[in-house]
Amino acid sequence: MERKVGTVSRGIRGPIIREGDNLVDITVNSVMEACESEGFSLRDKDVIAITESIVARAQGNYASVEDIAKDVKNKLGGGTIGVIFPILSRNRFAICLRGIAMGAKKVVLMLSYPSDEVGNALLTYDQLDDANINPYSDVLTLERYRELFGENKHEFTGVDYVQYYSDIITEAGAEVEIIFSNQAKTILQYADCILACDIHTRKRTKRLLTEGGAKIVCTLDDIMTESIDGSGYNTQYGLLGSNKSSEDKIKLFPRECTDLVEAIQAKIYDLTQKKVEVMVYGDGAFKDPQGKIWELADPVVSPAFTKGLIGTPNELKLKYLADNDFKDLSGDALKEAISNSIKSKDSNLVGNMASQGTTPRQLTDLIGSLCDLTSGSGDKGTPIILIQGYFDNFTD
Repeated sequence: MERKVGTVSRGIRGPIIREGDNLVDITVNSVMEACESEGFSLRDKDVIAITESIVARAQGNYASVEDIAKDVKNKLGGGTIGVIFPILSRNRFAICLRGIAMGAKKVVLMLSYPSDEVGNALLTYDQLDDANINPYSDVLTLERYRELFGENKHEFTGVDYVQYYSDIITEAGAEVEIIFSNQAKTILQYADCILACDIHTRKRTKRLLTEGGAKIVCTLDDIMTESIDGSGYNTQYGLLGSNKSSEDKIKLFPRECTDLVEAIQAKIYDLTQKKVEVMVYGDGAFKDPQGKIWELADPVVSPAFTKGLIGTPNELKLKYLADNDFKDLSGDALKEAISNSIKSKDSNLVGNMASQGTTPRQLTDLIGSLCDLTSGSGDKGTPIILIQGYFDNFTD
């Protein structure tokens, strides 16, 4: 009988993960128990994904605010530090800011506006228009910002991040000055030791500041790249991708986990003779239409994945074929014609009109987004995701 179900994404429940847990055994056992419990079986090209959070927790990849402070002071001198373009997040950046401020005498905090890099808004464009402010050129002091716009609380959190971040810095023992600008070089009028906190634009920011004459420029992936007094670390991403763990500790992005995904793949094959693909995922890469927030606060969607997940989709648009190439066909004839087109499609459809409107994104970004939506960020208790049928098409 013809299969009637395409892609299925399942959240797989597992135990609460602690440092030192064997994630290979836990992941494999959780998936196999779910198969038995729900009455389905694994197939070749299924995808098993595990959230970066449990990988980092199993690794014990944590750091304290004291560790951050020590590394910041060592790398940026401990005097006046320009901290620019941070995202507005209690979970992602606030605790990092506390550690940064503990490693400085003064912090000049430069915020982008009207929103941060991932879309968290301080202001609306309507507010800027009403105040005749050009965000591409105008630099605002805190006093000018308050005079024009007053207090602005985040739509979802109800937090005035300007005040919140200012309080964090002063409570950490540092002096604070806040300015608003979207031009990286503005900060050089206030400090020459800079910590650029943007995520996806950090390389350009670092280049602009270096060319502008900064004495020291670090980005978040330069901080916590090695262990500080026994702490966790991430050689590649540093503080990028970190999350609040407790009031004085962060969980860093997981490190060196390619061996993990390959070991899970191998163990599943030994048990089932099915070759699945495996990945570690963090934030999905999608944008919320209500709050205009781009979800991706991690440096990448997936820090590790098996080789079968390299690349982008190579798909034909069914509605294009139906409305154009085979517009005079219907019923079984239309189905057969479209099936034959899929079976004979080129291995690279770039430039082919019949592929226009398909999603030319990395497979790991697409699948990671599906995983993030499936697992959620709260209390579902499903840190392992099983996706079946993702690589199927109309002919399978």
